[in-house]
Amino acid sequence: MINIQTTGRGRPGTQARGEDTRRRILEKALDLFAAHGYEGASTRQIAEGAGVNLPAIQYYFGNKEGLYRAIIEDIVADTERHMSTVLPRVRAALDDPEATSAELTELLCQTLEAFVTVVTSGPQVESRRLIFARAEVEETPGLDRMHENGMQQIFNPCLALFARIHGKSEGDPEMTMRTMALIGQVVIFCNNHKRPILKAVGLDGENVQLMKQIVREQTLAICRAVAPEK
Repeated sequence: MINIQTTGRGRPGTQARGEDTRRRILEKALDLFAAHGYEGASTRQIAEGAGVNLPAIQYYFGNKEGLYRAIIEDIVADTERHMSTVLPRVRAALDDPEATSAELTELLCQTLEAFVTVVTSGPQVESRRLIFARAEVEETPGLDRMHENGMQQIFNPCLALFARIHGKSEGDPEMTMRTMALIGQVVIFCNNHKRPILKAVGLDGENVQLMKQIVREQTLAICRAVAPEK
């Protein structure tokens, strides 16, 4: 068991050990919160799994809710990192009155492909997918932050692109529903632990590329199907 010391916090070795301890707590907490939910995972289980004593959680995170919010912030930061590869170009295109439908459609595909990367890559990706899935059905402290980030990083850009492509207002209910359907192509893969067919297929290597290809093909087909008549 690790005893938390409050002295020598400015020493490089002490700081490194402290960061390692904090990271181990976060990693174990992510797995347990993903598997059992916020209410089902106890701080005692988390501490034991991380190999620390119970006061370590209070020392680094304040309480259980603080620990959960720290996990959400990690997921938010990871989402923003992946989406930053495309969102600046999306904003630039939306600000350009001469951007073509073809250019906007390509950016819509790239935005959805970046979201695929969010839910299929990185450490503890299965646990992160479970947290994404729980965010759809649970009202847990901190999930409001994930919802807000999902709107800013994924839904709003897709809605703006889709509405612009089809010459309609972002406030049009049809545009909102169609955008939800587009994003649902990716969200469904967050729940693969509950679905034997998806679990058997797997989301590694070539299958992730296949997933992106399918999302792209379906997005292009949807855009063509609802394109304004000329």
